[in-house]
Amino acid sequence: MVAFTYRMPAGIPGDVNRSAVGMTIEAQNVTPFGTTGAPAAFGVPMVIDGTSFNMRVLTSGDTSVYGLLVREFPQGGSQDGLGTSTPPASGPVSILKRGYMTVLLSGTQAATKGGPVYVWTAAPSGAHITGGWEAANPSGSGFAVTGAYFMGPADANGNVEIAFNI
Repeated sequence: MVAFTYRMPAGIPGDVNRSAVGMTIEAQNVTPFGTTGAPAAFGVPMVIDGTSFNMRVLTSGDTSVYGLLVREFPQGGSQDGLGTSTPPASGPVSILKRGYMTVLLSGTQAATKGGPVYVWTAAPSGAHITGGWEAANPSGSGFAVTGAYFMGPADANGNVEIAFNI
């Protein structure tokens, strides 16, 4: 059982929000284990790998987002706590193509309602992580995500809701 003493969190990274509004989720395969591109967390931006044509996480040089990795519920027998589950390294996954999702904000800039969403694609540096969601323009170290915006500020844990392709 979980008790929220002061404020309920903004959500769990990878959870799809506002399902009554409408969303588009599709099944895809993630890049097989043992190659680069397997996701380490839910709610991360994903792209189609040009060689395997499976989903993979973003790397340096990517310039667009195909979709967002959905945290399935329930977590099929997993005993992981909320927000700590690890995505599969291979096999089928769900990708949000349109809708609202909670993601983990990285970087140092606070998110604001209606603010643009960026993704860091360069090597990790300080508060910036490769494939991390940002509220400040990373210039040559990432790009703006077309059709995405923040739905408000992040909670104390850095969780923030974004609208994607709405």
